[in-house]
Amino acid sequence: MLHQLCHSAGGLMTATGTGPLAGVRVVELAGIGPGPFAAMLLADLGADVVRVDRPGGAGLGIDPAYDLTNRNKRSVIIDLKAPEGPGLVLDLVERADILIEGYRPGVAERLGVGPEDCLARNPGLVYGRMTGWGQDGPLAQRAGHDIAYIAITGTLGMIGSPDQGPTVPANLVGDYAGGSLYLVIGVLAALQHARGGGAGQVVDAAIVDGAAHLATMIHGMLAAGGWQDRRGANLLDGGCPFYGTYETSDGQYMAVGSLEQQFYDEFIRLLGIEDAAPARKDLARWAELRTTIADRFRTRTREEWTAVFEGSDACVAPVLSLKEAPHHPHLAARATFTAHGGITQPAPAPRFSVTPGSVRRPPAMPGAHTADVARDWDLPGLSAGPASTPVQEA
Repeated sequence: MLHQLCHSAGGLMTATGTGPLAGVRVVELAGIGPGPFAAMLLADLGADVVRVDRPGGAGLGIDPAYDLTNRNKRSVIIDLKAPEGPGLVLDLVERADILIEGYRPGVAERLGVGPEDCLARNPGLVYGRMTGWGQDGPLAQRAGHDIAYIAITGTLGMIGSPDQGPTVPANLVGDYAGGSLYLVIGVLAALQHARGGGAGQVVDAAIVDGAAHLATMIHGMLAAGGWQDRRGANLLDGGCPFYGTYETSDGQYMAVGSLEQQFYDEFIRLLGIEDAAPARKDLARWAELRTTIADRFRTRTREEWTAVFEGSDACVAPVLSLKEAPHHPHLAARATFTAHGGITQPAPAPRFSVTPGSVRRPPAMPGAHTADVARDWDLPGLSAGPASTPVQEA
């Protein structure tokens, strides 16, 4: 416990953030996808995240200056295959609260920076492991991506129209919702345990586990007979005519979510179909109701319908593109998006009344902060050898 508190006290002196995680030190072993996003969340909330990049980069193929998942971090380059590489990482680990890695099971161990080695150096460390399949099971050693992880959990199969194949929800449901967010919850819970007098531990965050867990409510509805095991046939999957999207006359879309009766009544009144709409509880006429709603929406543009429903409780909103979203009046008023370094990007979330997070640094260029980290973490050897040769920040 004393060891951990000393690290925390030291972190308060050198932390790069002012959010609720100021003073927390995180080592991120560079990867792609959910691991970096989880580390970004911690950095957004004030943690001092040091990303350990490998020589030659992570292989994502994106200009690192635009990789927003590396904002608010600092980067050092360490070659874990070099003789001195693992020792340098373990030196960082000794001074850290959390480590995040996203290798296949067994790789970190072979590199000399697995849980056993790291916890031997720092018994209070929270060792966060981010994978798609998990640390064990028949698929643990298989390659994979978001789409495969959500496929086997049943999550992908319930998204989309009944007469078409499943709709791919980018990589939001698996990588980030089922992966990153669960990893963040896990490492923060484990950190709370460690700081409360418990030991450090390993957090096994598997996307298959998180993606399955996200559907907990739906599994309950399925067991109760309130959800059909097929897509496009249920209340929340587009099967309901008053919970879905409708095309407007200009080829844009409006989103309708008028589930409760009072909201639905206002919806059909403003839409102008009070006298033409079949009873909403008559499931046999839902197809007819859908057609009535669709025909009406096609009579005006998205902008015109937005004006019609503005200020109402009809639960209707325009479907905006990524570039349009930052200009929506509500999001602009809340500063949901922010501009930093010439890039418009989502602002840190959630919000804190006393210790707000912020975007403080642009995406970390590989190796650009080696000297700073060596100084702040009291590791002069970090910048002394070839395993940590910095790359100039653009």
